[in-house]
Amino acid sequence: MTLFNVYPLFDVTPEKAEDVFVYDQNNIKYLDLYGGHAVISIGHSHPEYVKNISEQVSKMGFYSNSIQNPLQTELANKIGELSGCPNYELFLCNSGAEANENALKLASFHTNKSKVIAFKNGFHGRTSAAVAATDNPKLIAPINAQQDVELIELGNTVAVEKALQKGDVCAVIIECIQGVGGLDECTTEFYKALDNLTKKYNTVLIADEVQSGFGRTGDFFAFQKHNITPDIISMAKGMGNGFPVGGILIHPNIKASFGLLGTTFGGNHLACVASTTVLDVIKQEALMQNAHEISHYFIKEAQSIPQVKTIKGRGLMLGLEFDFPIAELRKALIFKHHIFTGSSKNPNLLRILPPLTIKKQHIDLCIEALKSELK
Repeated sequence: MTLFNVYPLFDVTPEKAEDVFVYDQNNIKYLDLYGGHAVISIGHSHPEYVKNISEQVSKMGFYSNSIQNPLQTELANKIGELSGCPNYELFLCNSGAEANENALKLASFHTNKSKVIAFKNGFHGRTSAAVAATDNPKLIAPINAQQDVELIELGNTVAVEKALQKGDVCAVIIECIQGVGGLDECTTEFYKALDNLTKKYNTVLIADEVQSGFGRTGDFFAFQKHNITPDIISMAKGMGNGFPVGGILIHPNIKASFGLLGTTFGGNHLACVASTTVLDVIKQEALMQNAHEISHYFIKEAQSIPQVKTIKGRGLMLGLEFDFPIAELRKALIFKHHIFTGSSKNPNLLRILPPLTIKKQHIDLCIEALKSELK
């Protein structure tokens, strides 16, 4: 049997990893400035993470959501404390796409409406409604295209209100910093307008924090910079540091009922331990503060590279935009300098999404490599 060939693969085979470094089968050491799509938040193989998951799996790895699981309550309390969103309620699932799927479904249940407003260059996942709300026609199969979604230019408040006035919109879903789309971010004025408009027209505002959440931007959630109150917040990626875990935070104005949402694997014992460990390490090691400090340092150093046209993003969710496609530059970084970086829908944008444990000396390696390739 062969693998279903849907991924273009670099010829690198990682076998072990520690903190911000990955080692391949030949023991070549790579600096990880991509974190496996922003998943690695507290560093590869963090000793506390390894210890806690190992101890938990030796006792119990999984049982269903039909029994009590105090680890879920512990996780909810810790998310509430560290995120500053203690009044929300937590529903756990397994991935970012599943988080957004549940968010959209819950919005439709709550409002008894079906249409979704999303934004151009947004990415929300590859499943049913989530992919329909994603601005990439290549990913949308005919079965997904049945979903009623209107894509609006980021920042166009007039178009949003015009769509909402029809009264059929269940949800507005937005990344406050677009990830795959290219790290675009709009103004606080726009996000506040969205907040007000969704409340005015009885529509659920969903903040997609799948990539930007869990401290990546220097705030726990990216939307918090703009002082808005989403009805639902979706999370995944850095939430488990590599263990599959996702979830949504649900504002108390949306009420639960038995059977409304459900999952087999979501909130399992190992997932809860993985995520509570991530939260503990973020707090103990002041990783949100580190994200702020390293971000400022990275931006200052990157500004010394003449070929960098624009620096996008916040915290450790950053992008370097050039006036040429970065595909060959990215290959050179991997194979000559042994540095992992990311791409985006914008072919000229190099994405930087390292573990939140990264230090200034690691940024120096990146800047030196870029200057070497661009001289």
